[in-house]
Amino acid sequence: MDQYSLLGRIGEGAHGIVFKAKHIEDLKPANLLISSSGHLKIADFGLARLFSNEGERLYSHQVATRWYRAPELLYGARKYDEGVDLWAVGCIFGELLNNSPLFPGENDIEQLCCVLRVLGTPNERIWPEIAELPDYNKITFKDNPPIPLEEIVPDTSAQAVDLLKRFLVYPSKHRISARQALLHPYFFTDPLPAHHSELPIPHRSGKHCRQRLQPPCEFSVDKPLQESLVDPALIQPHAWGCELK
Repeated sequence: MDQYSLLGRIGEGAHGIVFKAKHIEDLKPANLLISSSGHLKIADFGLARLFSNEGERLYSHQVATRWYRAPELLYGARKYDEGVDLWAVGCIFGELLNNSPLFPGENDIEQLCCVLRVLGTPNERIWPEIAELPDYNKITFKDNPPIPLEEIVPDTSAQAVDLLKRFLVYPSKHRISARQALLHPYFFTDPLPAHHSELPIPHRSGKHCRQRLQPPCEFSVDKPLQESLVDPALIQPHAWGCELK
């Protein structure tokens, strides 16, 4: 299935939810549902939380499915922001590129090892806030350099790798925002994302897909993303009441 279009739909959903001042906190492939009309829906908001502008509200660090859990959560953070969702988007993106999970840890310690093995061992120079995390001093890891993401997701375009790098960053505040991601050159470089009406329709059995018979869609890299990918007449009933600006 078209990874460009799917990531775009995830990004639009995350942007709309962040605009509504919420953490999703459990973004994973199993919670991404594709309707018979080709629209992607983010499901399961059981762990969703409202942002706290005061910065004093404490949250549980035991949120998000392990493979998509941000490193600050793995280090026991009780204060965090929408960066935990953006990390999860990056993990899902990498999984789309690689056809397998990027960080498939079997427990929390192994999960952290999986992340460190790829991104390198963090320190206060590259992640100044790490020393403040509750579990940072409870376990030490050997210093390892990062592995180039080009080796982790081979046969992938340079634009895709660049976007992935911007999601998978240790400091939450340095991760690319959903809005910035939607404007990344990855989405405006050939091959362009498919319109949702061109995505395959899965059968209820899950065994086969059939292709819609639709007239070809026209794309323009000069148009805003929502105009290039989404039919406004179809998306309006489900809109969050905000626009990308």
